[in-house]
Amino acid sequence: MTIFSSMNLVRRTIEIDADTDARLAEIAAERGQDVATVLADAVAMRDSVVDFAGPDVAEDRRRLDQYLAMGKGVTFDDIKAWVASWDTAEELPPPLSRKTR
Repeated sequence: MTIFSSMNLVRRTIEIDADTDARLAEIAAERGQDVATVLADAVAMRDSVVDFAGPDVAEDRRRLDQYLAMGKGVTFDDIKAWVASWDTAEELPPPLSRKTR
């Protein structure tokens, strides 16, 4: 999906390091697009996946309190095993919460 449109173009000059420039050119070539389109798509995607409002400390506290009260959760080892199984013939189901302490 390309968000970039040729209508209402604004010329903007930016300074980036050589490694970033090379990566942008590589991505653009892979997609058959120009660098401006890759940048426009990246900015649009950033807005859809990054929450810059900050952490929800109250929600984090609620979840920690729930864990401390119940002692149930998913261990890091269970998560690692689950992720490692992805795209294999023995793919595991998501781990379930259980007593961890």
